[in-house]
Amino acid sequence: MKAVIDRFEGDFAVVLFGDEEIKLNIPRKLLPKGSREGSWLKVTFELDPEGEKKQREKIEDLLKKLKDKNK
Repeated sequence: MKAVIDRFEGDFAVVLFGDEEIKLNIPRKLLPKGSREGSWLKVTFELDPEGEKKQREKIEDLLKKLKDKNK
């Protein structure tokens, strides 16, 4: 997916995603160095099954601790 930096507003960049120009405010510090108005960005998202598994285990552990604490 491609996105373009439309403008900066304070510490945020207004970024337009895809052909539909879906607008998102992105913190400047998350953008590549040298980004400016009109810069095009390549954007990818990918699932992280291992990260999801670890997070689920962490939540299950916390729930178990809460249940055990309330006994």
